[in-house]
Amino acid sequence: MGPGGAGCSDGLLLTVGWLLLAGLQSTFGINVTAVQDPSLANEGEGEEEAENDSEAENEPPAEAKEDVSNRTIVKEVEFGMCTVTCGVGIREVILTNGCPGSESKCILRVEECRGPVDCGWGKPISESLESVRLACVHTSPVNRFKYIWRLLRPDQQAIILANDSAILEVHRDTHPKAFECETLDNNEIVASIKFTIYTTTELQMKRLSRPDIDAVLVLVLTMGVIMCIFVVFVLIFIIINWAAVKNFWGAKASTPEIPSELSSVRYKDSSCLGQSPTEIPGHEDDALSEWNE
Repeated sequence: MGPGGAGCSDGLLLTVGWLLLAGLQSTFGINVTAVQDPSLANEGEGEEEAENDSEAENEPPAEAKEDVSNRTIVKEVEFGMCTVTCGVGIREVILTNGCPGSESKCILRVEECRGPVDCGWGKPISESLESVRLACVHTSPVNRFKYIWRLLRPDQQAIILANDSAILEVHRDTHPKAFECETLDNNEIVASIKFTIYTTTELQMKRLSRPDIDAVLVLVLTMGVIMCIFVVFVLIFIIINWAAVKNFWGAKASTPEIPSELSSVRYKDSSCLGQSPTEIPGHEDDALSEWNE
């Protein structure tokens, strides 16, 4: 076969191959990318990247959304009063918007709050003539904190006690004692409170001096309550019998007018009696003149 026939056969085979590829693409939907212009491919990729960039610019970032939501939550939340004025306590976090139903406010959560560390001098939770129970400043759970008890001595260094619980039971001695408890959270002092333990004799004297004050206070409160009840009953009686009360006060107000009328009548009578003796002599003179004639 000559060179011309070989060239024709190669062209014919190439044509048949392209036809077969075109038929396969139309039949099975296969994307044939055997020969593709690199410039067209780069243009397509550039268009896709531009579209993705524009969509990314139009959509707000997720962090910005989270910041906005956090700001609105802060504005809709208010904090209640702390349960303590010193040490550690709890408070309510109240939601002022978005509550279920028609409620204007609802409790969102309860969280810890703290006040000044120094709580001054406290009172025992229970006491008797023999012993006293003292309690450190704490919240639930009790074992979350660490407690340090000290026995205070004047002009001397305090003695650290072995008790590390929140409750300390102390027996009374012949001399008064002072104790201090420190509440620690992560080795940080969050509260400190002191107690004075009196002797049995001092406690009895204090209890004997209190009844006089208590008796006077009870008497004053009782009298005040009785007076208030009496005033309330009087007001209720006046309101219920308002017509009778009104008539009664009206009758009392009209009684002073009667004596005034009587006095005026008496004055008129006396004036008439005063004039009659003057008029009688005149009539007698007329009668004598007629008789003489």
